[in-house]
Amino acid sequence: MKTNSLAAWLIAVRPYSLGNAVILILVGSALAWTDGSFHLLPAVLCLLFALLMQCTANLVNDLWDFLKGADQPDRLGPDRAFAKGFITRRAMTAGIVGFTLASAAAGIGILVWALRHDMLAWGGWELVAVGAVCILFAYFYTAGPWPLAYHGLGDVAVILFFGLVPVGFTYYVLTGTWTWEVIVTALACGLVIDSMLMINNFRDREEDARCHKRTIVVALGARFGSWSYFALGAAAVVLCLTLLAGGRTWAALLPLVYLVGHTATWRKMVRIDHGDALNICLGETARNIMLFGALLTIGILLG
Repeated sequence: MKTNSLAAWLIAVRPYSLGNAVILILVGSALAWTDGSFHLLPAVLCLLFALLMQCTANLVNDLWDFLKGADQPDRLGPDRAFAKGFITRRAMTAGIVGFTLASAAAGIGILVWALRHDMLAWGGWELVAVGAVCILFAYFYTAGPWPLAYHGLGDVAVILFFGLVPVGFTYYVLTGTWTWEVIVTALACGLVIDSMLMINNFRDREEDARCHKRTIVVALGARFGSWSYFALGAAAVVLCLTLLAGGRTWAALLPLVYLVGHTATWRKMVRIDHGDALNICLGETARNIMLFGALLTIGILLG
């Protein structure tokens, strides 16, 4: 592959993972729509910010996991662009800076729109703070002197920044408020998306242990990791069932369909147990996450 080519950058930004950002904004927007306060422009800006921030995090992860010894050319998972030599360090650094600046520009657009429409309770400083924290998370998830992913906090970070923050603040920008239903759906999304991290950590547990990357699976064992994978999806579905109390019947029940696919993937994961064959489960997990997001969004819109 040609160094620093478009194909190399497509590997680096991991397009297969970007659906996560899409479903989070869709869920937050669907809740705002049913509550009578949807606006297209800020919703698009929220989606753009989420996609750009995920690309930033993916590039930082690509670079720093290799520098810390977690990603080698013979890794079990999908190819990493920097580890394979597809992108030079100078180009990768420039790409990280570029995506960070683009994310900040999208965030400023959200802030300007929200201020002009008087949607914010604290004068906009809350959005500035959240945007800054999102950028810090993208870097310090795998980079810096104390990376979260290397100290057992990766799952907490994913649930927060791939659940509560994007869903909650999309709804907040569109409506100027929060509800308990937003917190429930945001947490459910975060749990489901964390299943992708869990299958990755389950597959890479031996490599991670060798480079002192203490994920939950490394710290507590493969059996705990496999049951945690199942529990994440099951807990998300249980959370959705609480939406029955708010009269959102379809949003509560449709995610039960997701649990069928999630359980099937979990059983396959336990059977395979180790090796690059687990990448089949990674692909199925990505599919299941998209299914969950689609079912929850449709359910919210149906009422």
